[in-house]
Amino acid sequence: MHTEKPTNSNFIRNIIDADLTAGGGTGSVATRFPPEPNGYLHIGHAKSICLNFGIAEDYSGRCNLRFDDTNPERENPEYVEAIKEDVSWLGYEWTELRFASDYFEQLYEYAVDLIRQGKAYVDSLSSAEIREHRGTLTEPGTNSPYRNRSVEQNLDLFARMRNGEFGDGEHVLRAKIDMASPNIVMRDPTLYRIRHANHYRTADQWCIYPMYDYTHCLSDAIERITHSLCTLEFEANRALYDWILNQLDVPCHPQQIEFARLNLEHTVMSKRMLNRLVNEGHVSGWDDPRLPTISGLRRRGYTPRSIRNFCDRIGVTKKEGTIEMGVLENSIREHLDEHAPRVMAVLNPVRLVIDNFPADRTESVEARNHPKRPELGARRLPFARVIYIERDDFMELPAKKFFRLAPGREVRLRYAYYVTCTGVVKDKRGDITEIRCTYDPETKGGASPDGRKVKGTIHWVSADHAVDAEVRLYDRLFNVPNPVAEDNFLDHLNPESLTPITRCKVEAGLAEAAPEARYQFERQGYFCADRKTHRRARPVFNRTVTLRDTWAKIGKTGRSA
Repeated sequence: MHTEKPTNSNFIRNIIDADLTAGGGTGSVATRFPPEPNGYLHIGHAKSICLNFGIAEDYSGRCNLRFDDTNPERENPEYVEAIKEDVSWLGYEWTELRFASDYFEQLYEYAVDLIRQGKAYVDSLSSAEIREHRGTLTEPGTNSPYRNRSVEQNLDLFARMRNGEFGDGEHVLRAKIDMASPNIVMRDPTLYRIRHANHYRTADQWCIYPMYDYTHCLSDAIERITHSLCTLEFEANRALYDWILNQLDVPCHPQQIEFARLNLEHTVMSKRMLNRLVNEGHVSGWDDPRLPTISGLRRRGYTPRSIRNFCDRIGVTKKEGTIEMGVLENSIREHLDEHAPRVMAVLNPVRLVIDNFPADRTESVEARNHPKRPELGARRLPFARVIYIERDDFMELPAKKFFRLAPGREVRLRYAYYVTCTGVVKDKRGDITEIRCTYDPETKGGASPDGRKVKGTIHWVSADHAVDAEVRLYDRLFNVPNPVAEDNFLDHLNPESLTPITRCKVEAGLAEAAPEARYQFERQGYFCADRKTHRRARPVFNRTVTLRDTWAKIGKTGRSA
């Protein structure tokens, strides 16, 4: 469990401070993270996780992980386990693991209490008729013809609903509040509906299920939550949250506080849209490294600390806004720049033969594992007559500002020697298959005894010692900042969001990399050994992020060359 406290205060912490002060400083703080187990968590949920668990930690309080599982058709144990794994991976421990389904009997008894008080009734209107009676933002609703059923009738019908005597949609239980309320949420909201569906935890024990707004506030009260933190779309629902708790004898009355949800450019976080991406095969699954899911970010190479830093950086406000993807990318770029060891990998290899280097000799050169962290040590790399370099590091007819290898030009091989190009070998189509060079044996380590300078330094791997690897170059999933605003968000998928490369040559030591091990491929970017497919016999690395923000100079209308 991480113990680093954020340095930034926010309006929620100010409210909590005021509450504790008003209570004489003797109160405790209890929060909860309450996902519905109907999908995988995404970066927006990470903001809520960091907020709820972080506040509990900072105030020496408690935070429950509670699954609001009241929709039997949409929920399953796979999502429960995935959510638990994501929360743990982010570095948090819950005080108690709870399920709303644990409270079904209590929730039912609370509903019976409301009926007895004359504050809830069984309505037999169809869902369409209920919508018609609800009114509009400018016109009041009208009472249901079933609103004045007697307490005895409502108790009988509600018990029969529980016993399975009616079909789906025949009846609902509604709160009796005010059909003329300016807040539409308060116009006799539905508390229970009939669903003859198997629940992943309670099986067929129930055929009526409580609605979210009814369940959530009572679950908070049962768990003695002090501050119920939720996103702004529930602001209008706070009146119902408080109304339900005010009618019933509950253990406590939590305070609901709303904050702005996280919106992130170049992606989507709607569960409906994410489901389409997964189910229609636009991505490989919920943990596809292009998705904003926590499991996808983890597989891509993001670290728990980088996500917590991101959530701390964007802060907590009441104002809706959209965060640039670069803010998230910079959080992992900064973290890996400090912590990731450096290695060399050639993604698009071409052979380079050093003619004056003895064919039967292999030397070793020393390479630092991190330029700013000597405590990470160094490694020895084999150097021989034939090496691989990046094809893009050679140009037969160099452009004006091209400072890498070209005929007659000298460059530095990283950690090794100066080499000068003497010619090329081409195949029948005219494609370069081999670059011929000579080397200066006095320049080992990358320095010249006569003080001459070269403008280019390129990376390499030994042809005889390198291992083959697959590298997956990931980029932003959408090529417009706000795909949700477009007519069809799928029309704006970035065709370059995944570029698999199967002919890469990497340092031999990378075959021993553990899944999720992270590195900087020098001059290439930050990469992570894929947690699902990386094997010693077949190394697979995902690009987490480029060395620099390659989208910084791109206009908001889309990607350009």
